[in-house]
Amino acid sequence: KNFIDQPYLETTAKVDSSVQPDRIYLSILIQEKEDRNKTSVEAQEQLLAEVLESLDIDLKKQLKIEDLASNYKKYFLRKKSVLKSKAYELVVYDGLTASKVLIHLEAQGIANVNLTKTKYSKTEALKMTLRSEAIRKAKAQATALVNPLGQQLGKAIYISDKYYNNSYRPRNLQMKMAYDNSQKLESPIDIEFTSLKIESEVLVRF
Repeated sequence: KNFIDQPYLETTAKVDSSVQPDRIYLSILIQEKEDRNKTSVEAQEQLLAEVLESLDIDLKKQLKIEDLASNYKKYFLRKKSVLKSKAYELVVYDGLTASKVLIHLEAQGIANVNLTKTKYSKTEALKMTLRSEAIRKAKAQATALVNPLGQQLGKAIYISDKYYNNSYRPRNLQMKMAYDNSQKLESPIDIEFTSLKIESEVLVRF
């Protein structure tokens, strides 16, 4: 029978969990400028690779090129003389490494680094866990409702599943870290990122 044609009990349950992101994405831009201290993109690229490798970053797995182009028109309109530019996306796995990348790159003159997004790599497994918890909570709520009536809870006849993932995606947020010349590059502070809140909600009819 359609559940609309028989008595049923409907309840909604929501559970959530806050997790620290373990995938931190940084955008790195290097530019070749026509000035007295002109440094080629290729030279900066080599310097970038050396800095990241010194921090035990796997370039093949964690670094990729976002954009490769000559931007004559774009920068001419801004009254800048930039011959070439390259943009990279770097993923690191914790705030301390992100902090080291910022400080070491800036110390080498590569300061155009932006935080683009953060993620939690085990989201799918956590979603399944939250769904199970939400179902158990819905069953407990339904049982609490029928027990005072002296009735037994029947089988679930309808389940609707909702999932929410509040990821962190900043807009044009440039990460900067102030330090003086006496500060050791090997001892940066550990950056704390906003926790990601993951929620699951179920509607169940018994």
